[in-house]
Amino acid sequence: MRKHHDKQFKLDAIKCRENHPELSVAAVCINLNISQPTLYKWTAEYKNDGDINHRGSGNFSNDLEKENARLRKELQAKDDALRILKKAISILNEEPK
Repeated sequence: MRKHHDKQFKLDAIKCRENHPELSVAAVCINLNISQPTLYKWTAEYKNDGDINHRGSGNFSNDLEKENARLRKELQAKDDALRILKKAISILNEEPK
């Protein structure tokens, strides 16, 4: 299972690497219990954007995506309810044998 780190942990990991140049990336990663590619990714993101994007639960990059997912879920629930009602109507309209 993936471990999720908050924004502050990510920033602290980057600062730890910057403040301790005598330590290798591997040593920093072992101390923090993260993988090297993870630290490299966080560092690149921080250097490019000046900040680290942190996604909370749901893993949506913005409110629009979150709203779209909610609406898709709601539409699916309504489609399921409609399908059940149609099936019930067809059963009730059947003539007894």
